Amino acid sequence: MDAEIKTGDDIFVCQLCGECCNGFGGTYVTHEDIINICRFINSEPDTFIKKYCDPSGSRHVLTRGSAGYCVFFDKNRQCTIHPVKPYMCRAWPFIKTLIKNPENLDIMANSCPGIKKGVGHETIQSIVKKEKDRLE
Repeated sequence: MDAEIKTGDDIFVCQLCGECCNGFGGTYVTHEDIINICRFINSEPDTFIKKYCDPSGSRHVLTRGSAGYCVFFDKNRQCTIHPVKPYMCRAWPFIKTLIKNPENLDIMANSCPGIKKGVGHETIQSIVKKEKDRLE
């Protein structure tokens, strides 16, 4: 089965359900993400961080609204910052932790209908490395 799986498109097709925007401990934002989003929404970084971020250790995560969704998720319009969405969102579901823990992809698939289950660990690791290189 894994011989047919060569790219990220073979194990993930976004269903536009918004579940990746809900929960999961928050979306980490890099300094570059913050600058890009600020330009897009016409905000200053300090104001943006105070209004739209929560601390998570030494980093920032996007604030979640009362329903648990990212503050920039709109049920009618989906992601309101889609053109400048954070690295973590652009990478989904090919997050770096899967290189070390490929078994987590099946767990993620329980919440994301676009992820194919049962993919071999070596295949997952290979695809995540390729996706990481492509994004960086």
